[in-house]
Amino acid sequence: MKIAIGSDEKTPLTDAVVQDVLARGHKVELYGALGSSHTAWPEVAEEVASKVAEGKCQEGVLFCWTGTGVSIAANKVPGIRAALCFDAEMARGSRLWNHANILVMSLRLTSPAVAKEILEAWFATPFGSGEDADNVAKVSALEQKVRRVNA
Repeated sequence: MKIAIGSDEKTPLTDAVVQDVLARGHKVELYGALGSSHTAWPEVAEEVASKVAEGKCQEGVLFCWTGTGVSIAANKVPGIRAALCFDAEMARGSRLWNHANILVMSLRLTSPAVAKEILEAWFATPFGSGEDADNVAKVSALEQKVRRVNA
């Protein structure tokens, strides 16, 4: 799988996550401070979210100081379900119940050890089906409705 990873800062956490994703056998594309240039968090979020939405990358991982900013920005891109996760259970639930396709972590609050647990849960949990499929469909319908109103 190809994973887009972006951050507005390069830190030991971002380095550890990139190495972990590579060690799992995935290909990575790096954006923002992880790539060739420093980019503000809204632009990093847009770059990663666009790659995922266009299918050029299957999933994404984003970072900013709190994680909130890149979550908000990424979720503005149609087809994106970015989830800010502070632990493995949140990552598992975001995949299972929300079909999240971009994992977001806080640079401030996430240690490399916790990030490893989060990544393990993220990659081990497939998109869910059944009980929350209707809710995921409702979110997609809302996205389409907003797109029509704004057109």
